[in-house]
Amino acid sequence: MTRSCSAFTSQNRLIRTVHQLTITASLVRKSRLVMAKPAYRKAELWQMGLLILSLVSHSEGSTIIEVENGGGWGGWQEVKMCPKDFYAYGFSLRVERSVGKHDDTALNGIRLFCKHITYQIEDIMVESPGHWGDWTSKQACESGYLDSFQLRVEASQGKGDDTAANNINVHCSSGDILHGDGTGWGSWGRWSSRCPNGVCGMQVKVEGPQGRGDDTALNDARMICC
Repeated sequence: MTRSCSAFTSQNRLIRTVHQLTITASLVRKSRLVMAKPAYRKAELWQMGLLILSLVSHSEGSTIIEVENGGGWGGWQEVKMCPKDFYAYGFSLRVERSVGKHDDTALNGIRLFCKHITYQIEDIMVESPGHWGDWTSKQACESGYLDSFQLRVEASQGKGDDTAANNINVHCSSGDILHGDGTGWGSWGRWSSRCPNGVCGMQVKVEGPQGRGDDTALNDARMICC
């Protein structure tokens, strides 16, 4: 399923830009460019300029792809975008494993790894972290970019323990499928539509902590096309 995204208001763009500028220095350090020490300072300044220019929001009217089987609890969170001219090529998940007789929440967060379309700058992360569990290892397309996804969701258990979203699979433009290392409750839904030019952002639906109630954490996800 696809639809036009008109939710990128100027306020959200400003918030994302300010947040991204605060991490620019760390992004520069993570660059994969190799250089001699005498040239490092000049190259570092060049990379800084490149990244600042890149930290502009993607244009309004971007297409959203989504699935039909997402959970119904919680609310949609802020859109998280790769910087301009970056695309998502990998992901990892924050997952709470089975806690036995206690309250299970399963999938809690999603992290996207972004790389520049031209320069060797990668592993720029955007994430919706959630509340519980640990991050799985990064999974990445050997070539190309993420272009669609599939969600595993447990339906309402009535008086039982609900977990909602449990896992995610992602399709690469090269044809490879990356299988998420989530939990196994529920069932897989249909694949989303594909982003012709790749995925550049995401938005997740999360139920906040319920205190003594039944927590489900992450319920649904949308991906934003480049």
